[in-house]
Amino acid sequence: MIVAIANQKGGVGKTTTAVNLAASLAARGHSTLLVDLDPQANATLSFLERDGHEQTIYDALVDPKVDLKDVLVATRVKNLDIVPSGIRLAKIEPKLAGEIDAFYRLRDRLKDLARGYDQVVLDTPPMLGLLTVNALVAATHVIIPIQSSYYALEGADDLLETVEKIKAHANPNLAILGVLITLYDRRTVLARDISDRIRGVFGDRVFTTVITKSVRLEESPAYKEPVLSFAPHSSGAQQYRELAKEVLRRGERS
Repeated sequence: MIVAIANQKGGVGKTTTAVNLAASLAARGHSTLLVDLDPQANATLSFLERDGHEQTIYDALVDPKVDLKDVLVATRVKNLDIVPSGIRLAKIEPKLAGEIDAFYRLRDRLKDLARGYDQVVLDTPPMLGLLTVNALVAATHVIIPIQSSYYALEGADDLLETVEKIKAHANPNLAILGVLITLYDRRTVLARDISDRIRGVFGDRVFTTVITKSVRLEESPAYKEPVLSFAPHSSGAQQYRELAKEVLRRGERS
């Protein structure tokens, strides 16, 4: 299963979800690859030092001589490897402008490598540009994180429209695995109301698991660890363990 974590809105927990879902899948014994497609490289920085790798996903996407397997790095988490990102990735759109295979680069580079893993998780940038489209073309499934805030559903229609267009033209097997409510604040009535609204719009596509606001989730990247190892007994760790179970169950059914 190749799962893209996508939403063009920023601050909805995409990278937190990509990092901790990948770590949770690895903890369940699944060989897992995390691909960082965000030029901000926050997923990469959750495991590696900023200058701890010579090549990144940028090199593999623009240079046919660079194999994706030569870019990946083993993390300290058992069963989890990462393809790192970096700021140069911000230059990829003009670099690939006019290239006939621009939207298929990741799919083609990932095809052989993905066979060596049970699960692949793709972290995407907060925009519906070339990199996010590459992720959706390469993926078998997409998870849409939505923050339980007033503007939660803003932009959701655009993302769903993009998914449908990609299914129609480039990746007919792409499926929405689920919508994930994130940054949920149990203390507020507004969060509960927005959560109910999200479930009203998306129905059974919404995961049962909800990711609540958590200091431990915010702290763990600074220590180069997912929350499962940084604070294994925290609410965030337990919630991502439960999400991994749901993801696997839904993946088996789809």
